[in-house]
Amino acid sequence: MTNLITGLIGVAGVCVFLGILLWWIKALPLIVICVVVMALLIWDFYQSLGANGNGA
Repeated sequence: MTNLITGLIGVAGVCVFLGILLWWIKALPLIVICVVVMALLIWDFYQSLGANGNGA
């Protein structure tokens, strides 16, 4: 449960930061990089929730 709460706070913080960054800097390469980074972040968060702390 702790991993879920802290993970959601972390993902939300990164989303807010990247959202503000993209709001001010509207460049296509930056948008692509941010979308890829967010997809990898969400995928890693999903996998870490599925591992249940087993380190796998």
